[in-house]
Amino acid sequence: MDYSQTLEWLYQQLPMYQREGKAAYKANLKTSIALAEALGNPQNDFPSVHIAGTNGKGSTAHYIASILQENGFKVGLHCSPHYFDFRERIKINGMMVEKAFVSQFVEDYKAMKLALAPSFFELTVLMAFAYFKQQEVDIAIIETGMGGRLDTTNIIQPLVSVITNIGLDHTQFLGEDIEAIAIEKAGIIKSETPVVVGEMDVNALEMIYAVAEEKDAEIHMSPALEEVNTKSIFQQENIATAVSTINTLQDLNWNISEKSIVDGISNVCKNTSFIGRWQQVNEKPIVILDSAHNGHGIMAMIESLEKYEYDTLRIVIGMVEDKDSGAVLSELPKDAVYYYCKAEIPRGRSAHSLKEEAEYYSLKGSIYPSVEKAYGFAIKDAIPKDMVLVIGSIFVVGEVLSFLSDKK
Repeated sequence: MDYSQTLEWLYQQLPMYQREGKAAYKANLKTSIALAEALGNPQNDFPSVHIAGTNGKGSTAHYIASILQENGFKVGLHCSPHYFDFRERIKINGMMVEKAFVSQFVEDYKAMKLALAPSFFELTVLMAFAYFKQQEVDIAIIETGMGGRLDTTNIIQPLVSVITNIGLDHTQFLGEDIEAIAIEKAGIIKSETPVVVGEMDVNALEMIYAVAEEKDAEIHMSPALEEVNTKSIFQQENIATAVSTINTLQDLNWNISEKSIVDGISNVCKNTSFIGRWQQVNEKPIVILDSAHNGHGIMAMIESLEKYEYDTLRIVIGMVEDKDSGAVLSELPKDAVYYYCKAEIPRGRSAHSLKEEAEYYSLKGSIYPSVEKAYGFAIKDAIPKDMVLVIGSIFVVGEVLSFLSDKK
């Protein structure tokens, strides 16, 4: 199979949570462990940092990777989901995995004729581990997909475990309250392995401390960083968590310079091809793409908006069916103009349904037949002093990034 055929096989033959939802979820690690064993347990051949959390885990992973790259390390980075190119999930020093490796890995897997039927996520996580082993990375930064305890990535034994924060998201899988979700995220904590914890709800923190104490894992709280050069409140928190993780690696005798920390924060986009999180793509009008999709993320986004000056705020928004849309819509500004749309995925919520609920919260706007149309009309309506914000789903942001990339 060539690369396009390989991707078609991956998407069509294997369930993928981000597109299909609950049908793709597996409540155990049996298949992940069996697949890893069949592939020679590649996850054991490189040191790693493991990151879980409701919001900010992808950003934190990119900042950690960037700092380590500045220090001269060869750094693998696994993140999910991707925005518009599958290979965003698997990178080394900012460069995506080669198409040839993806195709060959799938061919080799199929030739093994294993009776496992792994999910899309299980197979692609092991693909990342195999690639990092083959390329002999110095260290890999591994982001969980969802939860932690039962996430495929949890078969690794990291140098450091990181939990960015805990919020109400994926409740149909992880639990209905903060405490239950915290227990699932804390499932990445390993025996006698340090844990870095970001800013979070006190009830969630109590659960994490309880698990850490049981496993004799020392907790490192991430301190606030002053004068971080970003207008994003969330990125300030994520940078603080990343720096605390680097400090923990230094305690483990990793030689990482202070200059690398400063330069890694400044050069995160260049070093890691970081996209989709508070990403400014235009200046007049200001256009920002942000994959905030739950109440916690939206509240941080609103706080970040206070650092900007603009006339009219225009918000392009689309969501997926299984998110707590009320927690999002209730926090959004009522004086903004809304452009409702639906991402082209099975889980996408209809723009009409989203608009109906938004009106309950006194949000005013119009329905558009596609993300591209909604974005196009928002840009057309905007004057240079306005701000256009794209939010609600990584898939909505991904579609915008895709057609903006095509126009270059």
